[in-house]
Amino acid sequence: MANQYEPKKPAGFWGLLAVFMLFVLFLYGPMITIFILSFQGPDGGMTFPLQGVSLHWFYKLAEGLGVVDIAAALKRSLMLGLVVMTLTMFMSVLAGLAFRKKLKGGNALFYITVASLIMPSIIVSLGIGLQFRLIDSGLKSFFEAWGMTSTLEDFGTSLGLFTSAMGAHLTWTLPFGLLIMFAVFNRFNPAFEEAAEDLGATPWQTFKYVVFPLIAPSVVGVGMFGFTLSWDEIARTSQAIGDVNTLPLELQGLTTTVTNPAIYALGTLTTLISFVVIGLALGMAAWLRRGRV
Repeated sequence: MANQYEPKKPAGFWGLLAVFMLFVLFLYGPMITIFILSFQGPDGGMTFPLQGVSLHWFYKLAEGLGVVDIAAALKRSLMLGLVVMTLTMFMSVLAGLAFRKKLKGGNALFYITVASLIMPSIIVSLGIGLQFRLIDSGLKSFFEAWGMTSTLEDFGTSLGLFTSAMGAHLTWTLPFGLLIMFAVFNRFNPAFEEAAEDLGATPWQTFKYVVFPLIAPSVVGVGMFGFTLSWDEIARTSQAIGDVNTLPLELQGLTTTVTNPAIYALGTLTTLISFVVIGLALGMAAWLRRGRV
């Protein structure tokens, strides 16, 4: 009897469901395949069927993949991701606060900031790399003109992890952070701040005890975007990193030289790190929201 009260499925429901399931399979199928193949047995290859199930290739990964120092590349990517995450959160909050008021030239500044989202990533990377090479030429000319011979001999390049590469990553993460914070502040109720000011709070106290606790979950979301976008970025890093490589660049290079499932183990490891960061961010955001109620 209960079935007669169930709403009738609209025409085309099953067709749309099939399209959606195919989309999910297309989106997550490759990742699931990599996960499964990374647990191949010692005699397993790069394709199905599985030749046993083991952690053999994870142990091989820990031993190293040829001349590539995976641990060093992993450390570099983690450090760069954390720095980019911190700067993205800090600058996004400041920009969100600034754009709450009418700024002269604010629209132009906003469009300039988000323009990097529509530019090809490799072009951005090439431009940043060229800019820092021009800086190198200027510094070398300066050292030579002032007779700073020892400094000139020791100087290599200003391209590096926390100079050009960090700038390249911020051109990718910061626009997302800005868009999130603009949306947050657009629906922020100023009555909370007015009440704090009426009670004698200073601007800093108002931000610390009223504004920031309300926007904290969104700030955590900005940080999650900042880290995950930096963590797996390749194109914007490729021409702006200098003499060292991040983990995604090493992984890209290894796809042409490593011919065993150890490469899948590395892919599984990097993906799990992303999931851990997302899980921590979601857990922290939920905790902040619960504490706000």
